[in-house]
Amino acid sequence: MIAIGSDHAAFGFKEEIKAYLIAKNCEIHDFGTFGPERVDYCDLGFRVGEAVARGECEKGLVFCGTGVGISISANKVRGIRAVVCSEPYSAKLSREHNDTNILALGSRVVGIELAKMIIDVWLNTEFEAGRHTTRIEKIACYEQQSEK
Repeated sequence: MIAIGSDHAAFGFKEEIKAYLIAKNCEIHDFGTFGPERVDYCDLGFRVGEAVARGECEKGLVFCGTGVGISISANKVRGIRAVVCSEPYSAKLSREHNDTNILALGSRVVGIELAKMIIDVWLNTEFEAGRHTTRIEKIACYEQQSEK
């Protein structure tokens, strides 16, 4: 299952992506927002991040105007490795090397067709593990130590 969420600036963008994914038979859990009324992007980043961190959803997609604010918010959730991408190559490497579990896109930065390409690459790329596993483990260890 894919968690999905956006702020008001990316509401229409989220709805288009959601319809695209549903048409591809992806199971979606939409955490909102559910209309164009102003909301804080951080609340949606936290919601999606928590769902992924708890294992309720395998991966997450979050959207705001630039993708930056909502990705920062999601990254505050322990166990989340969110990445902002504006092209497919970074999305691919973020999965292969960093095992990212949330992808953030900016609705004011990335066109909808490019967004679909980025999402497809990100969703269909596996973590390579190997030498990259040690780095992911270091990040997780630091995250745990910094909470003490």
